[in-house]
Amino acid sequence: MTPRSPSVNEELRRRSRERILEAAVEVVGQGGFEAATLADIARRAGVARGLVSYYFPGKRPLLQSAVHRLMHRTLAAALEREPRTEDGAERLARAIDAVLGLAVDRPMVMRTHMAVILQDEGFVRCEEQQQLAFLLRDTVERYGSEDVERDYPLLRALLMGAVVAVLLPGAPMPAARLRAELFHRYGLAWESGAPPDGGPPDGAL
Repeated sequence: MTPRSPSVNEELRRRSRERILEAAVEVVGQGGFEAATLADIARRAGVARGLVSYYFPGKRPLLQSAVHRLMHRTLAAALEREPRTEDGAERLARAIDAVLGLAVDRPMVMRTHMAVILQDEGFVRCEEQQQLAFLLRDTVERYGSEDVERDYPLLRALLMGAVVAVLLPGAPMPAARLRAELFHRYGLAWESGAPPDGGPPDGAL
């Protein structure tokens, strides 16, 4: 048998890692973080348990990488959907809607993610997080920021705060209200992005 080339081996490793990240989102989304095990994730991904540990030192960094990948892919799809646009305001509107949409559509995953990054171990910097950061920074720059180093972290913080507000147990805020506030802050038209049905909330500016 002819040995596989380095490029083929690299592609196989990339695919295995992708399957693990997808499986982590699925398993945590169904049963929560505490109930999920690396063995469960390996079974869902169709890989050996040891391969999960080879790529990720533990469940916490695996989850963060998996959710950052989910956010990156969701954001990229929103920014590049048809009709394609280079308009900075429209792209910012799409970014806000993509992140808020994840809080609404994937509440278990996003609530777990926020809880994990607020614990002592903190924020994990990984390849997926860097890809997400690049898209958000690019969005801020295209929007017309004169100080991306200041405005990118602020947008990130506002989006994180909005996600927490949507998911807050016992006192959630409606995503449409949060969207209206963010759109007002950035001077975005309600009709931009992917507006929810029903129009802006009563009293929204």
